Amino acid sequence: MREVIIIGSGPAGFTAAIYAARAELTPLLFASQVSMGGELMNTTDVENFPGFPEGIQGPDLMQKMQEQAERFGTEVVYDDISEVDFTGEIKRLTDTNGTVHEARSVIFATGSAYRKLGVEGEERLSGHGVSWCATCDGFFFRDKTIAVVGGGDSAMEEATFLTRFAKKVYVIHRRDSLKASKIMQQRAFDNEKIEFIWNSEVAEIHGESSADRLTLRNTVDGTESELPIEGLFVAVGNDPRTHLVHGKLDLTDEGTIAVEGRSSQTSASGVFAAGDVIDPSYRQAVTAAASGTVAALDAERYLAALDGAAQPEAAAVAG
Repeated sequence: MREVIIIGSGPAGFTAAIYAARAELTPLLFASQVSMGGELMNTTDVENFPGFPEGIQGPDLMQKMQEQAERFGTEVVYDDISEVDFTGEIKRLTDTNGTVHEARSVIFATGSAYRKLGVEGEERLSGHGVSWCATCDGFFFRDKTIAVVGGGDSAMEEATFLTRFAKKVYVIHRRDSLKASKIMQQRAFDNEKIEFIWNSEVAEIHGESSADRLTLRNTVDGTESELPIEGLFVAVGNDPRTHLVHGKLDLTDEGTIAVEGRSSQTSASGVFAAGDVIDPSYRQAVTAAASGTVAALDAERYLAALDGAAQPEAAAVAG
């Protein structure tokens, strides 16, 4: 039986593992056999994570996090959890091979997934002109012509943010009106760099080494046209990966796992959550890492309380 099992191998999961391992909890971390490393595995240059003034490739950053976690004693398993049982003091997790793993505490850090368009060229050009995060990648599109797909608050926020860098931002929306709040709409309408393309959807993304044009399909009459661009940002929403805990943990109205205040404590005793799976707003690597720290400290204090020991000071693991 383990003291703590961590589900998820993004910044939240590996940071939680680093802290838990340094506290001598010998964590077992399940890194998905399909999506190990989280969304950063699809990101090329990461320039906003502290400690890397020259920037770092997303996969390289995740590799360093894993190495650091393993250095302190984390065991990483490349498998997925298919079923969870959080009832009782001992938590039971079943992997895809049917093996049941028992733990006194669990940290759930499965992240979220950006919704994709599902069109030709999207996967191939991911990280090469196609992005899902303006905050992460907007800087690389200085003085370029780019497009944003979506009609909600996120899309308007992305488009407005990108005007700091781009010379032109097209907003492509499949309807003739936006779903975004009035204030977000007005900000976009008032921005002279933003042009709206209504009743249109992206049918295909073209480019050899980088995205350079889009095939647009009119949603009213089905006609197609081409739009030259130098970058595409997809802002049609994201979904927290909570399928394992439906009916087992409380969720928020946004679909993320509910936690108590600023803690990582979920509705199940001994089960903690961290990263994008609890964060509908920021979804940054650095905020996910900080959230993983909170989860590890909460788990350590929970286990200490079970054993009747004094709660550890945060400084004991932060130094």
